[in-house]
Amino acid sequence: MNEPGLKEFLAESQARVEKALQHWLPATTTQPQKLHQAMRYVVLGGGKRVRPVLVYATGQALGVAPERLNGPACAVELIHAYSLVHDDLPAMDDDDLRRGQPTCHKQFDEATAILTGDALQTLAFRVLCHDASMETDSATRIKMLDNLAIASGSRGMAGGQAMDLDSVGEDLSLVQLENMHIHKTGALILASVRMGYLAYPNADQKQISALDHYAKRIGLAFQVKDDILDVEGDTATLGKTQGKDQANSKPTYPALLGLEGARSLSTQLHQEALDSLSIFDDGADPLRWLADYIVARNN
Repeated sequence: MNEPGLKEFLAESQARVEKALQHWLPATTTQPQKLHQAMRYVVLGGGKRVRPVLVYATGQALGVAPERLNGPACAVELIHAYSLVHDDLPAMDDDDLRRGQPTCHKQFDEATAILTGDALQTLAFRVLCHDASMETDSATRIKMLDNLAIASGSRGMAGGQAMDLDSVGEDLSLVQLENMHIHKTGALILASVRMGYLAYPNADQKQISALDHYAKRIGLAFQVKDDILDVEGDTATLGKTQGKDQANSKPTYPALLGLEGARSLSTQLHQEALDSLSIFDDGADPLRWLADYIVARNN
């Protein structure tokens, strides 16, 4: 992993999307103030910004100017933030800590947390409709909206969360576990990469297939690493409660494969992701660095 290159790319991309998010999120002085405070608390309260960074990295691989990707980058992060708020609710995972601070329903209240998630989700689609910096035609915007809607709904992230809730206390096969996480975690990661290449009208089928395969591999690798960290990490570093999956009897890769088996799968998925980028030149290096980062991170 080119650590200096990755750090620079991460810093630039994070700063870019942070500025765009600041622009789109309503001010805390705007009514209803409590809801807008909660929205900004959730979105601007830290986070790795992996999904928007993937949008920018995919764009760079294809030669798309980063400023044209601010809208899609914001949209995927807003959807991700909304999903975390709802996942943390007592009716879902019942978590008290997220990104090292109280979860939204703990900082505010459950009703505000539900409305915060609702508002962030709808804001994501508004950004895609109206962001002027995208410099794209209406047909492309519609493709992006459709991409994000599918990734967020019952055939994507929401469906994956439903599978996750139904799986508590169950013994899933590897195929069933992968199918759940292809939806819950992988769908939005795939959508982020697709946002990047949808902004490039000249992407050919070979490039699209390679980028899709890359996204699917790192989407699963991300979840495998999350499962490993839930066993090996600590709450202070993770920024969320360590050991929660085991305590809640959730099926995980370490539980199914053992820690060494999970690490081996992570390594395999990482290599498959890198192999899929072989048709790209060094413009795709940020995608390669992100694949390295996903399997090497400690939170």
